[in-house]
Amino acid sequence: MNYLMPGLAIFGGLALASPAGAQDPVKTNPKVYRVMFENAAVRVLHVGVAPGGQTTMHEHPDNAVVLLTDAKMRFTGPDGTTQDAVLKAHEAMWGAAGKHMGENTGTGPIEGVIVELKGNNPPKAAIPTSRPDTESKQLFDNPRAQGLLVTIGPAFHEAAGTTHEFDQVVVALGEGDISLNVEGKTKTHWKPGDAEFIGRGVKHESQNTGKKPVDVFILAIK
Repeated sequence: MNYLMPGLAIFGGLALASPAGAQDPVKTNPKVYRVMFENAAVRVLHVGVAPGGQTTMHEHPDNAVVLLTDAKMRFTGPDGTTQDAVLKAHEAMWGAAGKHMGENTGTGPIEGVIVELKGNNPPKAAIPTSRPDTESKQLFDNPRAQGLLVTIGPAFHEAAGTTHEFDQVVVALGEGDISLNVEGKTKTHWKPGDAEFIGRGVKHESQNTGKKPVDVFILAIK
């Protein structure tokens, strides 16, 4: 169903070619999808589905999904094909543009964050293989983006004026105190599901001020 990770692929069906079209999930399923923020590069959605909840058929552009809870789901494509999936919290996956409908077949609520990419720009940047005072696990990598599970260590600090060659969306997977200043806007305390955007070439400063490791998902857009 258009996803690149077997078994994880179709969470985007709950989530999953243009958000501005008639099958924009925010418009067709407003109780499931909520816009967290949007800019010229991405639209970031919160998704929440109660046990037994279903979506109507809808579509997304290329997107990444990170789960905040465990999930048991059934997905149906436009041709009627169905697929079941059982996923764990903090798993993330990449999905190509496509149409789906989904159902929460588990006993608990499903919660996640979806990052929709806009346009179809060619890659412009290489992603560094490591960052000081972090531990990273690559969850997926493709020509457009890389998904990383990152533990931010107690000594982590990117000095004021730091820039990166890539856009990135940071999603908190646990609660913690990370000070992030981007263009004069500062966020200091993070709860699971909180998300922020750092544009390529944009000066910023970030630091672990809580002195405890914090887990985040980072979507680095090339």
